Parts: sequence; structure tokens; C-alpha cells
Amino acid sequence: MSWLTDALKSSLGRKLVMSLTGLFLVLFLVGHVLGNLLLFANDQGQAFNEYARFMTSTPAIQVLSIITYTSIIIHVIYSIIITRKNRQARPIGYAESAASANSLWTSRNMGILGTIVLIFLVIHLKSFWYEMRFGQVPMVNYDGAGEFKDLYSIVVEAFSQWWYVLLYVVAMFGLAFHLSHGFKSAFQTLGLTHKKYTPLIESVGFWFSIVVPTLFALIPIVMYVKSLA
Repeated sequence: MSWLTDALKSSLGRKLVMSLTGLFLVLFLVGHVLGNLLLFANDQGQAFNEYARFMTSTPAIQVLSIITYTSIIIHVIYSIIITRKNRQARPIGYAESAASANSLWTSRNMGILGTIVLIFLVIHLKSFWYEMRFGQVPMVNYDGAGEFKDLYSIVVEAFSQWWYVLLYVVAMFGLAFHLSHGFKSAFQTLGLTHKKYTPLIESVGFWFSIVVPTLFALIPIVMYVKSLA
């Protein structure tokens, strides 16, 4: 398996791993934001709590969760490695004088943007995923549906705190910029570029980097405003 190890250690191999894990996490973001939108169902949180139990108890989803967490860890590790390698390979004088002329701000600061998202992710997982699996979550009973862990009430409480909402929104800005470069870059690394469909990929990536983070950010904002009423 030395050939595989050598391949993963190569510059191209690292970029391929980043691209594949990144695109998988893009799919995760789509599913996650759709699930979060259930917070707005007018049913005292039933739809969201049913979704939360489904996501934490279904065997197939558990396998996907493991893949997702593994992808996040690998994506973070490889992003750190690539960032360090790029800095070591780039002369300081060149970086300062020509960086802005040769690359976009997002591409030069993927490490910073990724770090912002990572810090938020750790806090976010502790606040919700950890509480759902290992914390003391209150129970709620819905007529005809049974008893559920009331993660909805935990979310409502979290999004009634201005500092958490602010952190969430800032992280979504970081995610938006991260996606705006990473989406297109992933397809380029995989060699999926062509004059016919590259513009479509760029357009999809652009709108995805706006729509998905915006939906994520609007959820805590709307819930915070509701908490003030």
C-alpha cells in the first residue's frame, strides 16, 4: 500500500482528498439546511424533533454520520497541511507583492476561513449534537406520535442568545467565502473542466455559496427576533 501512501502525500493527492471530502460535505450541507428549516414548521417542534431522532437513531444515517465526521477531520487536516506547504513554497517577498494580483482573496485565505468555520463547528456540535446524544435533553410528548427528546427547545434557547446568533452569522459568512472558492476549485482539481460546462459549475458554485449559508444564517436571526416578541 506504499503507492497509496505516496499518492496521498503528494501535492496532487492532497488536493484530490480535499476536493472529494469537500464535495461530500457540500451534500451534507444541503441535507442539514433542509432539516433545519423544519424549525419553522408550526407544530411545536414536532417535525424537527422527529427529524432529530431519525438522524440519531437510523443505522444507515449513523454510517453516513461517521463518514461525515471523518470527512470533516480529513478535510481540516489536509487543509492545514496544504496551507503550510503553500507558505513554505512561496517566497515572502513574492507573496506580499504579487499575491493580490495573482489570486483571489478567498483563495489566499482559505485557511483563515476554514478555521472560523471549524471553531464554530466545535461549539455547534457541543451545543446540539453532543446534547442530543449524551446530554440531559427534556422530553416532550406529541399526541399520536409518542415521546421525543425535545431538541427543538434546546435550539430555541440557544437562538434566543444574541452572542450565539452573532457567532452563527459570522461563521456563515466564513462558510460562504470558503465555498465560493472551494466549490469551483474542487471540480478543477478533479479535472472536471470544459468550456461547455465549466461556466455552469461556476454559476452553481456561486449561487450555492450564497443561498445555503444565507439560509443557515437566517434561521437563528428569525428565531432570535421571535424570542424578543
